Amino acid sequence: MATMEDTKTFYPAATPTAFEIGSLPTTVITVDPSGNDSTAPPKPVRITSPAVAGTYPVVLFFHGFYLRNDFYSDILNHVASHGFILVAPQLCKLLPPGGQVEVDDAGKVINWTLKNLKAHLPNSVNANGKYTALVGHSRGGKTAFAVALGHAATLDPSIEFSALIGIDPVAGPNKYLRTDPEILTYKPESFDLDIPVAVVGTGLGPKMKNLMPPCAPAEVNHVEFYNECKATKAHFVAADYGHMDMLDDDLPGFVGFMAGCMCKNGKGKKIEMRRFVGGIVVAFLKYSLWGDKSEIQRIVKDPSVSPVKIDPSPELEEASGYFV
Repeated sequence: MATMEDTKTFYPAATPTAFEIGSLPTTVITVDPSGNDSTAPPKPVRITSPAVAGTYPVVLFFHGFYLRNDFYSDILNHVASHGFILVAPQLCKLLPPGGQVEVDDAGKVINWTLKNLKAHLPNSVNANGKYTALVGHSRGGKTAFAVALGHAATLDPSIEFSALIGIDPVAGPNKYLRTDPEILTYKPESFDLDIPVAVVGTGLGPKMKNLMPPCAPAEVNHVEFYNECKATKAHFVAADYGHMDMLDDDLPGFVGFMAGCMCKNGKGKKIEMRRFVGGIVVAFLKYSLWGDKSEIQRIVKDPSVSPVKIDPSPELEEASGYFV
């Protein structure tokens, strides 16, 4: 059963930057599994799409450990408003499944997306089958990497991806207790990926909150993920923000309460962190899919344009001959 809900419509300047809401109004469609609908997904999905007629790239977005896909509604809307269709599955119910199960479920959702998404999009809105990107936060970031690396046994082997973005990806509680599949090798540039990859990190993710363990511990966080990527790759770290600071404000329920209190948080406004994460995703997708270097290069050359402090200096390492 699908339901549609209009989001707020924003009309910014004619040429919005990646860190601002884009020019396209968006809509949200939720679709649940159903035995009576042959086009229903294998998992509940939240689709955030431009509401204007057109053909847009598809971005699969995977939520973090124990989190809900609607906790990311602001970021999903931000990216969609720039001309992308976001498909965010809910991969867990009350308790997260095993890591390999989650990766295989992600593969099933991707298969469904490329086959049945059109049936649930607004009229005159189409998915561009040439471009499919993977994005994920926290454990969902690790899931996105695992899928791209070929660990989803359920994934149609003919499917190819155009870009991969990990938002503070985490591979487990520590180096010796990693979630399946164990994709980190601790060898530089060991990931067998031939697509552009961006890794977004947080400065406070590796830090404890009171007696709670860090949410993005050293040796299993964005630093190691980036080290194991080969060019073309990019790295951006929000120095003064924490692992959950890109989520929406005022998250509902017990899960929302836990998301707000378990990780060390920054003191800045969360809306600025959401603008930063949404902007990096938009700028990197424009670069990866269409070769539009202008915004990603501007961020790398002048980090002060970012709504949050980027430290260490951002990196963009291009493979030889990439987008020459």
